[in-house]
Amino acid sequence: MTAAPGSAGSLLRKIVAALILVPLGIVLVAFAVANRQIVTVSFDPFNAAHPAASVTLPLFALVIVLLIVGVVIGGSASWLRHGRWRRTARRLERDLGNLREELNRHKRAAGAAASIPEAAAPPELLKLGPPVQ
Repeated sequence: MTAAPGSAGSLLRKIVAALILVPLGIVLVAFAVANRQIVTVSFDPFNAAHPAASVTLPLFALVIVLLIVGVVIGGSASWLRHGRWRRTARRLERDLGNLREELNRHKRAAGAAASIPEAAAPPELLKLGPPVQ
């Protein structure tokens, strides 16, 4: 039974992901069970007793929502920061395609008759003889 060339890397990636995600899931479930208390998040800085805008939810839900929002904000910032590199990569890919087309045009123009010349034998003077004893 032969495996595909990329399957070893894929299997290793799945094992590493499982070794990271399973304990992370266990910790997340334990955190959720330990922090089921209801909290009120107020968005009104002027009236703490009766806020105009507030949300009441379990503490673990608040933490998970804030983590998700943080990941989204961080991913967006990273994506925006790397825009210059994506633009450069697209330009280089376009240039590479143009150069390959030009190379193919030159190969077709040269034709099949013109081939790379064989390496010439070195002149007699440059050949080394056996070592003298």
